[in-house]
Amino acid sequence: MATGFFWEERCFWHGGGNYAGMLPVGGLVQPLDGGLPESPETKRRLKNLIEVTGLARELRMLGADPATTDDLLRVHPATYLDRFKALSDAGGGELGRRTPFGPGGYEIAALSAGLAKAALFSVLQGKLGNAYALSRPPGHHCLPDYPNGFCLLNNIAIAIEAARAAGLAQRFAVLDWDVHHGNGTEAVFYDRADVLTVSIHQDRNYPMDTGAVADRGTGPGLGYNLNIPLPPGTGHKGYLAAMDRLALPAIRNFAPDVLIIACGFDAAANDPLGRMLATAETFRAMTAQVMALAQDICGGRLVMVHEGGYSESYVPFCGHAVLQEMSASRITAPDPFAEVFPLRQPDAGFDAYLDNVIADMAGKL
Repeated sequence: MATGFFWEERCFWHGGGNYAGMLPVGGLVQPLDGGLPESPETKRRLKNLIEVTGLARELRMLGADPATTDDLLRVHPATYLDRFKALSDAGGGELGRRTPFGPGGYEIAALSAGLAKAALFSVLQGKLGNAYALSRPPGHHCLPDYPNGFCLLNNIAIAIEAARAAGLAQRFAVLDWDVHHGNGTEAVFYDRADVLTVSIHQDRNYPMDTGAVADRGTGPGLGYNLNIPLPPGTGHKGYLAAMDRLALPAIRNFAPDVLIIACGFDAAANDPLGRMLATAETFRAMTAQVMALAQDICGGRLVMVHEGGYSESYVPFCGHAVLQEMSASRITAPDPFAEVFPLRQPDAGFDAYLDNVIADMAGKL
């Protein structure tokens, strides 16, 4: 069956505030061309690359309607949505931490969530074999009533709750391989046993106070949240080992109806907000891993929802590798950084250290 690619031009028009990188402009902080690291260009250039190589012709290129108010209210309280809408209508502003938006920000965020919802529905309804949602703004940091880390609505949580309300599935697994901890998605489902949340992230990157191995859920959700914090510099081999030894067995044991990936590319080697040294081949290989798992446990039902990734030059090649693998296409976009970021094996000291980290985490689960 076909691979779907869900996108909307309007999502590229989401605008942040007056920032210089991660810092609000003011006092001694000078304005900076480009503003926030979360710019439209990483996503737009991914779409451009799949069109230029011809991969887009092998995908189902689709749009979506915005998530409805009812969809949003299943995750976010009315008080939060009302404040967001009022500020958006008044020209924009900021409600949480590092979540600025301009006029129409509410509607664009609802459209971003709608892309995730449409991708999930299409796969669960059997219209597509798998699907990729090019959502922007991202969502995995957004708590029900507090946006942070560029995330204004929790796209994946909204899609899951909409699918549940429609009777399309009952058990969902979310694997987040963004370099930052998926604290928002964790918070939404922390006391739930019907959604398994797994986050592989750089240890104490963002947020610095979440993402610990000991955080396993609460009440009925105890044991249904798994954090895998990895040391900076983990790289290709380390990511695949963490997937094989920790993330994938947990998902297999949970046996979800569908597997959803919070697909951030900020673990890539030259990302300004991460230090993990992954490559386009790392993301391709992890995609192969989750596709094989999904085929074994849930009929191949797999959905990717775009999250972070801030290297305008490299995100398109990482995304192309993922989409090529998802669609079993022969169309390639050779990695221009392959010689700069070779798939080196870590030195013996780091290799042993990483093995100890993974073994220690496994022993605590």
